[in-house]
Amino acid sequence: MKKIYYLSTCDTCRRIIDQLDFPSDIIFQDIKSEPISVSELEQMKELAGSYEALFSKRARLYKERDLKSKVLSEQDYKNLLLEHYTFLKRPVIINQNKIFVGNSAKVVEAAKGSFS
Repeated sequence: MKKIYYLSTCDTCRRIIDQLDFPSDIIFQDIKSEPISVSELEQMKELAGSYEALFSKRARLYKERDLKSKVLSEQDYKNLLLEHYTFLKRPVIINQNKIFVGNSAKVVEAAKGSFS
């Protein structure tokens, strides 16, 4: 499977999508209009190793809820990811059995190389 989970209103996601040369068979899923399902999240977790690896600690809600001061379990991360799309570190790019999470230059470059 080749898929990208992104937020269409996110300038960084749009820039990365424009920057990378994706194959024509890649599936784009705007997580705001089409929320991630439990099975999609579980698949991402299998590839990433943990729910925490998929979780954005930069999310506005993370700060508003003062989640930094709490000890979160994997189940907490999973529930938060399913509760609101802003908790997903974006974009999430899946190419077969490889996953690239986030927008750091290193991650974007690795994702770009996986489609070459």
